[in-house]
Amino acid sequence: MREFSVPPVVSIGDTANLTDPVWDNAEVAPDAAQFARRTRGTGDTPAAGDRDGWTDVTCLQFRDEVVALARGLVAAGVGAGDRVALMSKTRYEWTLLDYAIWAAGAVTVPIYETSSADQVAWIMADSGAVACVVETTAHALLLSGVRDQLPALGQVWQIETGDLDGLVADGARINPDEVEARRRATKADDLATIIYTSGTTGRPKGCLLTHRNLYADIANAVPVLPHLFNEGASTLLFLPLAHSFARTIQIGMIYARATLAHSSDPKNLVNELQAFRPTFVLSVPRVFEKVYNGAAQKAAAEGKGAIFARAERVAIAYSEALDSRDGPGLALRMQHRLFDRLVYRKLRAALGGRCRDAISGGAPLGSRLGHFFRGVGVTILEGYGLTETSPTVAVNTINAMRIGTVGRPLPGVSVRIADDGEILIKGDLVFQGYWQNQEATAEALDDDDWFHSGDLGTLDGDGFLSITGRKKEIIVTAGGKNVAPAVLEDRVRAHPLISQCVVVGDRRPFIGALVSIDEDFWPKWLSAHGHPTDTPVADLREDPALRADVQSAVDEANKAVSSAEEIKKFRILPRDLSESAGELTPSLKVKRAVVHQTYGAEIAAIYGD
Repeated sequence: MREFSVPPVVSIGDTANLTDPVWDNAEVAPDAAQFARRTRGTGDTPAAGDRDGWTDVTCLQFRDEVVALARGLVAAGVGAGDRVALMSKTRYEWTLLDYAIWAAGAVTVPIYETSSADQVAWIMADSGAVACVVETTAHALLLSGVRDQLPALGQVWQIETGDLDGLVADGARINPDEVEARRRATKADDLATIIYTSGTTGRPKGCLLTHRNLYADIANAVPVLPHLFNEGASTLLFLPLAHSFARTIQIGMIYARATLAHSSDPKNLVNELQAFRPTFVLSVPRVFEKVYNGAAQKAAAEGKGAIFARAERVAIAYSEALDSRDGPGLALRMQHRLFDRLVYRKLRAALGGRCRDAISGGAPLGSRLGHFFRGVGVTILEGYGLTETSPTVAVNTINAMRIGTVGRPLPGVSVRIADDGEILIKGDLVFQGYWQNQEATAEALDDDDWFHSGDLGTLDGDGFLSITGRKKEIIVTAGGKNVAPAVLEDRVRAHPLISQCVVVGDRRPFIGALVSIDEDFWPKWLSAHGHPTDTPVADLREDPALRADVQSAVDEANKAVSSAEEIKKFRILPRDLSESAGELTPSLKVKRAVVHQTYGAEIAAIYGD
């Protein structure tokens, strides 16, 4: 199939904007819990009205807080259409500011809280941001260091020093009617946000997304995901809100009047999941890989590795059988019931005990993990999208699911596969172009309004989309063989010992790979092989046992490809790839150009240069 279209379920009116659900919820269900805010740590004394360390923020409270903060922005001189930058971890104030900026008629420019000074300077200068909210003193100091490059920047507020309270106090002199007038004056086709791409290659580009883009995407996603987005649902958001994936969940939870909580500290995530007990979670594949690897490692350390391995095989077989005409047989159902008591319920408990669904995006999940988690009792609905598409293009649903694919297009979305395999997308979710970059816009949007994604894929006869690679990442060997690295990389990373895999070989005689070791698993491996647990990877890169284990992961990955596409040689890197070193984006995608430059000598060694 070359094209698949789904008619919209919801059409966005020309006068609608993203603040409408906030106002509607405050009128229709003022006492409903729209948010939950963490009020204490584990073991602390509960506050009055506390719910196991979480306090509700009602729909009415949230609307009133949005108005109060929007009045402050107006008092500070923020005008309609002005860009306001927001640099913070995921927290309640992030969402509050986002909606206050919109209520004031302005445009939110998210910045990852891990961004470098150069990245902050570029985004703020390029967007022409007139104001900025930062979270920490470190952020404020970073911004002050580049302020001479930002002539448009006026005021800067810091969350942790209480500046938002001062902003609200200053706004008391602004009539609330001014906010209402600005809010109503904001139309569907007005700019809502400029989201800068992660920049795996070159300078980040600012994606122009209107209220219609974001609203149409989530309004058409909610009807096909009713078991996730409903008034009794809840989720704990821990991905960066600067990323469009998390942002759309924020918008969806408010649209569906579900309960949203925020988590900003990955170290406390397990405790917070168990305390909050969400009904679903969303994450990127790397986090699901770590959950699986952590469970496997713990079982091995407790001498239960064989039991876990058997439980894993049963979970995958059970999930695969669910897709067959007859379903799981009696023997398989009995084994599944046994391992549910021994293993699976413990994994679900780590997510709080109520979580039965998850959403995965940002990178391929892989069929093995998809089947494993569904067999355990947590169905991961893999989806696909880009910042330029607001972001969700397609997603698996409970009623239309095909593990190994990213699902069918959402209502209101058309997907076409070009002659060269590139995925083209059309619909109200497609962005307006790149900020002040007509050349890049012309490359991405053709004359018929199809967005050229840069991704390669296929559509099956039922409209399910599969991602096969990225056009710019296709490796062409010296023998002319085209190789999509993602297929190999995903399978190599499935091994608990391995953190990252970067396949190389463009214009080379064969395919090679750079492999980094998982820092969490490394001490256990060292202990099992008689080495001090503080031994660096760099000291053992040529260790026969280590290379044998990595080779086993490579051999497993090679089963998925032809002989010409197999990884023939690999190098173990002296350390893991990291965001701080500029090798990973904030959404944990590998910056291949940086890795190739940093580890040029390692690549040369693979080919004997």
